[in-house]
Amino acid sequence: MKDKQPKAEWHLQVETDLNALTSILEWLENIVLPMIPADFWWQCRLIINEGFTNAVRHAHQNLPPTTPIDIEVKVFADYLEIRIWDRGQPFNLEAKLHSIMQEQRDPLDREGERGLVFMYKLTDDLRYIRTEDRRNCLVMRKNII
Repeated sequence: MKDKQPKAEWHLQVETDLNALTSILEWLENIVLPMIPADFWWQCRLIINEGFTNAVRHAHQNLPPTTPIDIEVKVFADYLEIRIWDRGQPFNLEAKLHSIMQEQRDPLDREGERGLVFMYKLTDDLRYIRTEDRRNCLVMRKNII
């Protein structure tokens, strides 16, 4: 799939501020909603909401509010890809998800880590990678059915 060209792509940069989420979701709705099935939209809203909130609350918790967070959206013929870059410390997403899923109680009963479960269940590919420029990139791919 790496050799496929996106039908459309956009980039947005915001500061580390939870209040930016409203403008991010409006931006996303204006650019992506016309290109995807309507019933797909709520899932996209939820995964970007959780990904951005985690970047602000966790990855950037000790960084200045002016620290930028980059968001990239690409629409391909058969999937949507959302990437969120933060500048926090590296984080092992796979290990954290494994730990949450191994617990005896329902992971959705957990207040603090429920967002990771939502992102995992609502995406077809979820990765968190460290880039060469010392940023982290949350990659969320959702197949368009």
